[in-house]
Amino acid sequence: MEKKKMLFIYNPKAGKARIRGALLDIIDIFTKAGYEVTVYPTQTKGDGLLAVKERRLGFYDLIVCSGGDGTLDEVVTGMMQCERKLPIGYVPSGSTNDFADSLHIPKNMLSAALTAVEGKVFDCDIGAFNDDFFVYIAAFGIFTEVSYETPQDAKNVLGHMAYILEGMRRLSQIKSYCLKVESGDFVVEDEFLFGMITNSTSVGGFKRITGNFVELDDGEFEVTLIKKPANAMELNLIMAALLNRNINTDCMYCFKASSISFTSKEEISWTLDGEFGGKHREVRIENCRQALSIRVPND
Repeated sequence: MEKKKMLFIYNPKAGKARIRGALLDIIDIFTKAGYEVTVYPTQTKGDGLLAVKERRLGFYDLIVCSGGDGTLDEVVTGMMQCERKLPIGYVPSGSTNDFADSLHIPKNMLSAALTAVEGKVFDCDIGAFNDDFFVYIAAFGIFTEVSYETPQDAKNVLGHMAYILEGMRRLSQIKSYCLKVESGDFVVEDEFLFGMITNSTSVGGFKRITGNFVELDDGEFEVTLIKKPANAMELNLIMAALLNRNINTDCMYCFKASSISFTSKEEISWTLDGEFGGKHREVRIENCRQALSIRVPND
């Protein structure tokens, strides 16, 4: 009987190179599950996307990726740009693995590898961002530049604290953005410190920061927009409210949306799944409901 074929894409530098000690065991799990495995270690940023787009997907039955959320983002973006959509398995091995946590994919890499070949298929929402895509978060404002400007070595050593420490260093440089935001009947023009459009139960390792009752396949994002604080005390109140999900409607907007647009007079930097998403004056975000199949645990 002809073996099924898998393309396995992994980031060898992610999370202190965690995968190095487990790589042979992971491939052994895939092989025992009946797959002929093509292994592709990424070398530079964007390799995961190219690995998907430049290979004949008709040749494969399953794509599995391993790394952090950025690696997953590259593979998903590449898949969304292909006509044929294959199911994706995910073996988290990065410094932060928010989306894996949302999907209840095991933190243990060998268990996650088993899930990739034996788990059930979950049809997950994907975000369209202008001409790009994201898996679980698009954001602008305070701290968003931290994730993609923090060196990989710092992420590997410090994990979540790398982002927080780098962000604290920038508090004196806080900037707000004048934006027009439109989503259905909701229209507002205001100055915002931060905004995130999410499809995840955690961000940066912080659980519940996106709200309660989050569903990853309901066709809706959770939107959080934080207004410009009047002073340092108000900023502290905003950060506490966000982390505790004790929403203060005087300083933030929180709602669900299937689509949303942002318009500004100046270019604003965005981050998509923790990676640089470009600078934009106009942004249109759409929820592509249940656009991709991802392997998740059976129970």
